[in-house]
Amino acid sequence: MAELNLVEAINRALAWEMAHDEAVVLLGEDIGVNGGVFRATVGLQERFGEDRVIDTPLAETAIAGTAIGMAAMGLKPVAEIQFSGFIYPTLDHLVNHAARLRNRTRGRLACPLVLRSPCGGGIHAPEHHSESPEAMFTNVPGLRVVVPSSPGRAYGLLLAAMRDPDPVVFLEPTRLYRLFRQEVADDGEALPLDVCFTLRAGSDVTLVSWGAMLHETLAAADQLAAEGVMAEVIDVATLKPLDLTTILESVARTGRCVIVHEAARTGGFGAEIAAGLAEHGLYTLLAPVRRVTGYDIVMPLARLEMQYLPSVERIVAAVRQTLEAS
Repeated sequence: MAELNLVEAINRALAWEMAHDEAVVLLGEDIGVNGGVFRATVGLQERFGEDRVIDTPLAETAIAGTAIGMAAMGLKPVAEIQFSGFIYPTLDHLVNHAARLRNRTRGRLACPLVLRSPCGGGIHAPEHHSESPEAMFTNVPGLRVVVPSSPGRAYGLLLAAMRDPDPVVFLEPTRLYRLFRQEVADDGEALPLDVCFTLRAGSDVTLVSWGAMLHETLAAADQLAAEGVMAEVIDVATLKPLDLTTILESVARTGRCVIVHEAARTGGFGAEIAAGLAEHGLYTLLAPVRRVTGYDIVMPLARLEMQYLPSVERIVAAVRQTLEAS
């Protein structure tokens, strides 16, 4: 066991899989010599060589297209996009090729590709470095979408993503890269994809979140517990396919649900979860589902972004409102 932060856990997972599967190759801008803009790949080119840790030109479209070709020919590429604000040029390849390859070839070809990218705000970066585009990718049939919320889950989920036979978009919350450490066993054990993780049991309200917002959500649960309100906290982790069953079972026990995410409210993935609760769990709800989200504006610059991101106070206020509802 080692005390790792999230970016170190990502590095360890990449190193483990590369050491145990020669088909795994990394590619991206500045990932080799410089170890990546956030140092997620530091030391890997030195260890595994330039043929397996490949510095690419500044061309996201080319990175995605090359990775898909590699995957179709039997490699397992892990492509890094430096910031999620630069991920949009990859959409043509992801939507029209990576996500469709298995269906188009009737199973003759697969696309075991992982597309990694930092995401989200909270580090005072320019606005195009602070995107939260997860909902956009969940709308694409054939893509998995994973967002880890801790070093341990980042390690285990990335291993699972690299072993998946189909494409995975793996969004890493930038704010969590060095926010805290936890003990992580570098043992190659993957965590399951397509399931939610219940981080805290409770009986009064279900709090559902993912990525960096789990930090504020758990802090809100602590504050509520001091007031006598027991909140159950669920980490969605894999947004697509969504494990709605775990959320429904929790809400059946608590009767109330607050969904927290930092992406803009309109069309955010929280709306999909709320729709699932309305379709399949309406009669277990004692109050309307509430969402605590970012706003329908471009992420503001520098310190103003903290006014944009959901806070502990906003989450606690939403819980109080749902508790007061008849």
